[in-house]
Amino acid sequence: MSKENSKDLISPPWGELEGALVPAIIQDAITKNVLMLGYMNEEAYQQTINTKKVTFYSRSKQRLWTKGEESGNFLNLVNIKNDCDKDTLLIQVNPVGPTCHKGTGNCWGEDNKSTYGFFSTLEEVIAERVANKETNKSYVASLFSKGINKVAQKVGEEAVETVIEAMDNNDALFLYESADLLFHYLMLLQAKGFTLKDVEAELKGRHK
Repeated sequence: MSKENSKDLISPPWGELEGALVPAIIQDAITKNVLMLGYMNEEAYQQTINTKKVTFYSRSKQRLWTKGEESGNFLNLVNIKNDCDKDTLLIQVNPVGPTCHKGTGNCWGEDNKSTYGFFSTLEEVIAERVANKETNKSYVASLFSKGINKVAQKVGEEAVETVIEAMDNNDALFLYESADLLFHYLMLLQAKGFTLKDVEAELKGRHK
């Protein structure tokens, strides 16, 4: 835990709320997905800081409860932030295994995986059209049916067109060609058996 993050831990949200339970929103520090909601009293808060494993106050068990104490699926603490009213905690964690007792990544029945906004939607659309390219008449299916060389060639063409527009003053055309380039690059990644997650992993490795 960095010194900067540790500063968030020296001003707990109690004080006027002494003895109260406060909501603790649990967020994956990497994927940024919300994993669960629990409640903490000051004792649970201090134990979380001391052990670096998220501990709640269980309203059903009427005691402190460390997530993973039975399953081994701990929530390893990364940092804690107070909200603007100092009555709710945002706790970022590195989870060990699934968070939900039903075996899913979060308590809403969803996988805890990285997403890239609309780019992830495009990846799914491309994958679906490639999987059904024998019956699908879309542009994606048509291009994939011509083989990887044709997909790679198209990326090269779009890259050249993007560079040309970058040297001009028409921002609208530059953005248009940039979108074409990114879309075809997503297709090339899938043609090679990769996704944006693989590119992210490569860049993270270089960053270290």
